[in-house]
Amino acid sequence: MMNYIWLALIAIGILTAVGTDIYESSINKYRNGVEFQALVELKDEFKTNTQLTGILKVSGEYFKNFYSLKNFNAKLITNEISIKVNQDGKGVAVLNISENTPEFWKLMAKGKGTNTDKLVANILKFEKNENGSYNVVMVFERISLVKIKQVLNAVIEYSDIAVKIAIGLIGVMALWLGIMKIGELAGLINLLAKIVKPITKRLFPDIPSEHPAIGAIIMNISANMLGLGNAATPLGLKAMEELQKLNPKKDTASDSMVTFLVINTSGMTLIPATAIAVRAALGSGDPAAIISTTIVGGFAATIAGVTAAKILQRLKIFRKELEENNETKTEVKE
Repeated sequence: MMNYIWLALIAIGILTAVGTDIYESSINKYRNGVEFQALVELKDEFKTNTQLTGILKVSGEYFKNFYSLKNFNAKLITNEISIKVNQDGKGVAVLNISENTPEFWKLMAKGKGTNTDKLVANILKFEKNENGSYNVVMVFERISLVKIKQVLNAVIEYSDIAVKIAIGLIGVMALWLGIMKIGELAGLINLLAKIVKPITKRLFPDIPSEHPAIGAIIMNISANMLGLGNAATPLGLKAMEELQKLNPKKDTASDSMVTFLVINTSGMTLIPATAIAVRAALGSGDPAAIISTTIVGGFAATIAGVTAAKILQRLKIFRKELEENNETKTEVKE
């Protein structure tokens, strides 16, 4: 079911992007083919057929009206520009995108798909005025399909991130699954299971006390309590795998799976190691200051989550389908 939901969301995103691009093209949002006037102050003496640098200056009111912007309050726009003009007063201008560049020009640069740090324009007229600066008339390169390009770029970017995360988890998964196996062979898992048996028995009454799922759950909770989120991930996956083996209805999460998920995601942490490391890396004066609030917040969230899960599990509306399924299975066996 989730696959269909994700597919629908992707389709909606693409269709929305295409629809937006068609609309923006119909109103010529980026003023393709329209002459843009500005003032250029060169840093060096003007020479034809030579690459020159300078500052482009545009009235904020003119910029706002030219692009039909509603929320734009800058009075004067200045931006670095490189130009190359021939004897006829025509040539090419390149705007360097920087922090001071208006957001709309940044959007146009990103909409190109390539060389997003520059915005190119064809110079149609370049004349010197009385105060030594130059009046320039130019037409920016054609900008189109901005939204769909953003969607495609995001898909590529996050695909790359997903691969990096997956590869990064290989070592952690191998390490902690190995530790778990060693602990299991050495009897450590069984020992821990016996120690916390009174708690796990109440939280997970459907799981046999000697089942491998108990060991994975204990190790996962331990890793989370130490703030080792990456280490807890493979253990959580292993626990869910074992819980699925006990699940009588494979397409529906069991009570134990729901309870475990609540505990796993509620943030019950004693030592938030990852958060402390990040704070230290960013120069925090007291990286460990969050420990007390993390403990209180995590335990409060865990208690609230587990309580809610247990209450909802007892409601008939949530148990009716499961009971009907069990009755059907019993009839089939008979």
